[in-house]
Parts: sequence; C-alpha cells; structure tokens
Amino acid sequence: MSKLPEMISKHQEAIRADWLKQMSGAVRRADLMSNEEIDSQSRELLTTIASGAKSGGITNLDGPAWTPAREALAAISASRAKQGFTTSETAIFVLSLKQPLFAMVRKELAASPDAVFDEIWKATLLLDNLALITADAFQTTREKFIARQQEELMELSTPVVKLWDGILALPIIGTLDSARTQVVMESLLQAVVQTNSRFAIIDITGVPTVDTLVAQHLLKTITAARLMGAECIISGVRPQIAQTIVHLGIDLANVITKAKLADAFALALQRTGKTVVAMDSGNAKKTLFKKEE
Repeated sequence: MSKLPEMISKHQEAIRADWLKQMSGAVRRADLMSNEEIDSQSRELLTTIASGAKSGGITNLDGPAWTPAREALAAISASRAKQGFTTSETAIFVLSLKQPLFAMVRKELAASPDAVFDEIWKATLLLDNLALITADAFQTTREKFIARQQEELMELSTPVVKLWDGILALPIIGTLDSARTQVVMESLLQAVVQTNSRFAIIDITGVPTVDTLVAQHLLKTITAARLMGAECIISGVRPQIAQTIVHLGIDLANVITKAKLADAFALALQRTGKTVVAMDSGNAKKTLFKKEE
C-alpha cells in the first residue's frame, strides 16, 4: 500500500504553502490572475487530491473517488481558458506540485531510499495523469469557446437590412457552407416574418466563388423564403460567377438575378408599386420615391 495518501492528508497545508512558494511567474501570471484566486484554486485542488488519494487508487483516476478532483480541474481549466492562459501554462500549474510533493516524500521516508523511490514514482504517475486531465479539459473548453465565437461571427456576418417597407437585403460575404446557410436561412426567415416583407435581395458580391454546393444552399434559402411569402432576388452576379453557373449547368431559371444591388433594389421597388424620380428644387436635384399610379 502506498503511503502517499496519508502523507498528503497529513501535510496538506505545508505542501500547499511550499507549492505556492515554488510557483514561478509563468505559472502565477499575475497579469491574468490575482493571488487570492490562485490561492483558492490551489487549496481546492489539493483538497480534492488528498480526498481522492485517500479513498481510491492513485494510479487510476477514473473512479468515483476522483470525481471531485476531475471536476475541480475542469473548473480551473475553464476559468484559465477564459482568462487567457495557454494549455501548457494550465498543465504546468498542476505539474509544479511535483517539487513540494517530492520534498515531502524524501523528508518523511528519509530512512528508506527504496520507499522514497517508490513513492516518488507513484506521485509522478499521479500528477502526470492529473496534468493530462487538465490539458483535455482545457482543450475541450477552448473548442467550445471557438465554436461559440464562430457562431457569433456567422450571425454578425449575415445581417438582414431593411431597405424599404417590404424590401429586405441580405449581403453575404465569404463562402457558404451548410452551417452558415442554416444561420442565413433562419435570419432571413425571421426578418421576413417580423417585417412582413414581400421581397428579399440576396447580395453575393462578397462571395468569392459559386459552385454547385453554394448554388444549392442559395436555392434552399430562396425556397424557404418563398414558403414564407417573400420573393428573392439575387444581386452581385459577376461575369466570372455567371460563366461558372453556366459551365456547371446550375438551373437558376426560376430565380431573378441582377448584376448590381441597385438594380435589384429598383426592381423590388417596381414590384411593390413604387418608382424613383428626380425632382429639381432650385439648383439641386433630389431623388424621391413615389408610388406609381
């Protein structure tokens, strides 16, 4: 039986004090975390380690006895990911516990070199496994942050603009994939319902290329808008895109397309019974919208 659990529980505060003392600036990162917070994290983690080591094996950390320690590491990793720590800095926070733990083992078992070696090896396995759990938890948290940021960027990159009563514009910049198409479709349909618009202009001036997949995504969005009672007009069709569409045999016969957003807007105004006229007012010209008779 390992004596490590007993030694950790018996000298927990001394180990933690030495741990805090031995921490380098790279581990502390005073620019990202206060001393009070790192003190709290070290206390919570060492308490759960002592409890796990006493109640379960110190080489297999998958059992229920180590659940509090795993949860503490997950919380610490999430906190540090939000604060700007790197994966290595977070893992080193756990690995820096080795030196004070080894020192305690050597002091307690000084009379038995073989026992010192055995306990230090077990402590090494324990802290290495804890560091791996920390790195995995940190990476999982970072991936969630990145996924959420990507979702937010997609929402920001697909704004629906109300150009006129009953006319919406959806400028698309970048490549359309399945995930972004879903965001585009939801944003457009929600705006159609909220504004009760009859026309929606999808401007693809900022889309670098249109292939079969992109065209399918556009057609899905147009079909969904039609089911909500809104007619879609695609603007920003450049010569290169037109040639690509023809070359790929993409059928856009039932879709209204325009080269410029202004042309699409003018057509939408016309379909809603409005027109643009220029009126002289002294030396200046004013462009006004009026309803066609």
